[in-house]
Amino acid sequence: MTGPRDARARGGAIERLVARWLLDRGLTLEASNQHAKGGEIDLVMRDGEVLVFVEVRHRADSRHGHPLETITPTKQRRLIKAARFYLQRNRLSCACRFDVLAVTGTPPDLEIDWVANAFEAP
Repeated sequence: MTGPRDARARGGAIERLVARWLLDRGLTLEASNQHAKGGEIDLVMRDGEVLVFVEVRHRADSRHGHPLETITPTKQRRLIKAARFYLQRNRLSCACRFDVLAVTGTPPDLEIDWVANAFEAP
């Protein structure tokens, strides 16, 4: 049986793999695991002049649905709130977007679906 600590360690490992994957595609890492009131931002990256808030969702398999299905309107609101807090705390005013990376499989056999600009903040 695996506990929450195992799940956190596994999630952290997947996030590090995704960060490297995005670095290989030209993005730069600004921050990771940014906690804010009511939410957490997995990765904060830059794509040129655009600040990218990245949500990483992982499932070992699609038996219980695709990882993208877990980005509910409630989850989107939490991410937007956390992003606004991050921008305010760091006194930033710049173009932003929300990307979701859905990861399926177990290392080293991972399938990564990158949805750039997955949703917008109202």
